[in-house]
Amino acid sequence: MWVQLMVVVVLALIVRGVNSKSTIEPCDGHATCSSLLLYRLPTDLKLSEVASRFQVDPVALLGANAFDMSYSDAENQIIPANYMLRIPTLCQCVGGIRKSVSTSYKVRAADTLSTIANNVFGKLVTAGQIKDANRITSADVVDIGESLVIPLPCNCFNESDNGLPAVYLSYLVQHGDSLFSIAMEYRTTVTDLMTVNSLASSLIAPGDILAVPLSACSSNISSISMDRSLLVANGSYAITASHCLQCSCGPRDLDLYCAPAPLAASCSSMQCNNSNLMIGNITIQQTNGGCNVTKCLYNGYVNNTILTLLENSLQPQCPAKHVLPTLTRPPSTLPAPPAEAPSPAALSPAALSPARSTSPRSGASGSVEVPATGPSGQNSIAPDSLKCISLASMLILGLPLLIHSGYW
Repeated sequence: MWVQLMVVVVLALIVRGVNSKSTIEPCDGHATCSSLLLYRLPTDLKLSEVASRFQVDPVALLGANAFDMSYSDAENQIIPANYMLRIPTLCQCVGGIRKSVSTSYKVRAADTLSTIANNVFGKLVTAGQIKDANRITSADVVDIGESLVIPLPCNCFNESDNGLPAVYLSYLVQHGDSLFSIAMEYRTTVTDLMTVNSLASSLIAPGDILAVPLSACSSNISSISMDRSLLVANGSYAITASHCLQCSCGPRDLDLYCAPAPLAASCSSMQCNNSNLMIGNITIQQTNGGCNVTKCLYNGYVNNTILTLLENSLQPQCPAKHVLPTLTRPPSTLPAPPAEAPSPAALSPAALSPARSTSPRSGASGSVEVPATGPSGQNSIAPDSLKCISLASMLILGLPLLIHSGYW
C-alpha cells in the first residue's frame, strides 16, 4: 500500500513538474509598448552578439543595463556566461495576446526546436510556442537555413503599476527563487507580484515566467514625435533622436532627464528657442516669492529635427541638482553573489513590503494575503500544490517510512 502511494505521488510530481506558469495578457488593437526580458547568457558572448540574437540596437542594450557607452568598444565587450542581461523588446498584440515577435532565428546544423528554445533563448520560449508561431507540422525537425519567428514573453498592462509609470520585466524563475526574494530584488511587494501575475498562492517553481513591474520615467514628448511613447526603467537610460540624446531615469525621482548623448554626432540644434540654454540645462534664481526655475527640455524628434521646449516655473523651494543613474563598465566577470536575504518569518510585517526607491505607491500593501479580485493578467498554470515539492524530497521523506513499515 505504501509503495503504491509513493508511486502515485512520484508520478504526480513528474507530470506536474513539466508544466510552468506564465502570465498571459489579453489585448486588442495594434498598440505596442516597451518591455524587458531577463536573459541568462548560455555561454560567453559579446554584447553585440546578444544584440544580434534578439535583433535589438546594441546601444539600447547598453542603456537597459546601465552600462556606460563611453567606454572604448563597449559594444564588443565579452559578457561572461550566466550573466543576467536585460533585453529591451517591443511588446505587440498578436492574436489577442501580448507577445514579442520582433526576433527571428536562422536554423543551424544540429538545431532542433528544443535546443533553440532552451539553449539559444534560455527557456524564455518553449519548443511548442516556436512550433505554433511558425506553423510547423513535424515533431521537432526544422530545416537548416530556415528563418523562424521566436515568440517571446512580454507585458504592457497600460505601462503602469498602481497608477505609476512602469516597465514590465519578463522574469524566468530560477532554482532557489521565491516571490519574497524576487520582490526584494526588484523593490516591489509579494502582494503586487501576486496581483500582476494572477497568482492564487505564493508558490512558484523554476521555469515559471513572471511579469515584474519596474518603476519608470514617462515623458511629455510631443504626440507627433517618433519616440512619443518613450518610457525608461528606473536606474537606466535610453538613447533616442537618432543617437543624439540620452534620456535617464532615477535613481532619486521619476523625472525623465534628457541631455546630449556622449557620442552624439551630426545632430540638429539642441538649443531652446529664445534662450541660450541647451537640452538638459537648468537655471535657478532665488527670489522673495520662491524659486524661478527655467529648463530646456527635449520635446521630440520629427523629420530629423530635435524639438525643444523652454519651461519656466515658480517653485516654493529650489530643486536639488539632478542625480543621474550610476553607470558601470560592461562586466567581464560575474558579480559576487548577494548576501543571503532574511526569511519572511524573521522580518516584521512592515518589512514584508519592500518599497521602491520612488515616491509611495497607492495600493501597495504590507501583507501577503491572496488578492480578493484577480488582476488584468491571466495565468497559464498547472495546479502548484505539489509543484514545489521535489522528487528527491519525497524519496528522502518516504524511504525511511517504507523501511520502517517493512515494505522496502
